[in-house]
Amino acid sequence: MKLLILGRGKTGSLVAEVAAERQHGVRTFGAKENASCAALAAEKLRDIDVVIDFTTPHSAIANIEACVQAGKNMVVGTTGWYGKEHGEIDRIRRLVEQHGTGFVYAANFSVGVNLFFDVARAAAAALRHGYSGQIFERHHVHKKDAPSGTAIAIQRVMREASGQAEGLEITSFREGEVVGLHEAVLESANDRIYLCHDAKSRRGFAEGAVLAAEWIEGKKGFYDFKDVWREL
Repeated sequence: MKLLILGRGKTGSLVAEVAAERQHGVRTFGAKENASCAALAAEKLRDIDVVIDFTTPHSAIANIEACVQAGKNMVVGTTGWYGKEHGEIDRIRRLVEQHGTGFVYAANFSVGVNLFFDVARAAAAALRHGYSGQIFERHHVHKKDAPSGTAIAIQRVMREASGQAEGLEITSFREGEVVGLHEAVLESANDRIYLCHDAKSRRGFAEGAVLAAEWIEGKKGFYDFKDVWREL
């Protein structure tokens, strides 16, 4: 499979490394090479099977639009582009359906984090039994968006599972080179429950993104990574 990886940051570079290890052809573009989506014209993408985006919230939407309009399947690991109340996601879903392409996105491509979502979903029952909840997330100082997409996803999962439309406020920290730490804390007068996922490296994100690219090759439709990893 031939992959185009947008973004040469720490995660994008690791995605390229993992893809090469899995015997895929890899091409990468940084921000300068893809200014105004110059690298994403249909003729330049002719031999590409899947595009993987790990860029910035500001760049991601234009990249998505260009790739989908060129008829290319995509995996998007960039967070923070979703828009208020995730309005951009609905618009991109319609665009993907209109052009008949395949698209996978996620707040986090780590299998461990997606397992964490299931644990958080089960634990959210506590909110119906007198517990209050908070979410804490820590990332490196270079991260562009706050709160993180993963923290927002945890909040949404737990609110939906508990039937509570409010609560579970998110507190964000940006410090050093922290890869990503997420905690959900549920507290009552009698006890306290801690749920924690601490990423030791970015490799889990990279491996998940490449798995998603392998999965979406040749498929049509708009998917969340949870649709992928459960099937895998």
